[in-house]
Amino acid sequence: MSGPRSPGQEARRRSRSAARLYAVQALFQMEAAGQSVDSVRREFETHRFGAIYEDDEMAEGDTGLFRRLIEEAVNNQARIDQMTDRALVAAWPIDRIDPVLRALFRAAGAELMGPDTPPRVVITEFVDVARAFFPEGREPKFVNAVLDHMARDARPEAFGG
Repeated sequence: MSGPRSPGQEARRRSRSAARLYAVQALFQMEAAGQSVDSVRREFETHRFGAIYEDDEMAEGDTGLFRRLIEEAVNNQARIDQMTDRALVAAWPIDRIDPVLRALFRAAGAELMGPDTPPRVVITEFVDVARAFFPEGREPKFVNAVLDHMARDARPEAFGG
């Protein structure tokens, strides 16, 4: 079991968590408004990371992780959507689910495809993102189940398979 995090480790964790939340928002915005990766990336990095709106300060995000997630989600969208479809029941293909969840699964799928973050950490982090968007709903449990299936599909070696 690890000990308490240092202030630097905690700041890095918060920055990475914020980047994941921003990636979901950016992917949603790209789909809803038909914007490009570059224009959304610039908007978020310029106007959202660390911005203050009506005395509410937005968190600083890990720019590298944010960029990687949105770019990989777009570049590998077909593969990620196929992984998501396999995790969903046949009656609910990805194009029929809530667009926020679709963006979340794409961002999480992008991170799951890389070797940098353990799959269980990705699942935990994106379930927390789901809680931010759906604090009273059943969506976080749904996200947990779908991401668990996607993680086993993308990185079976992390689960002893």
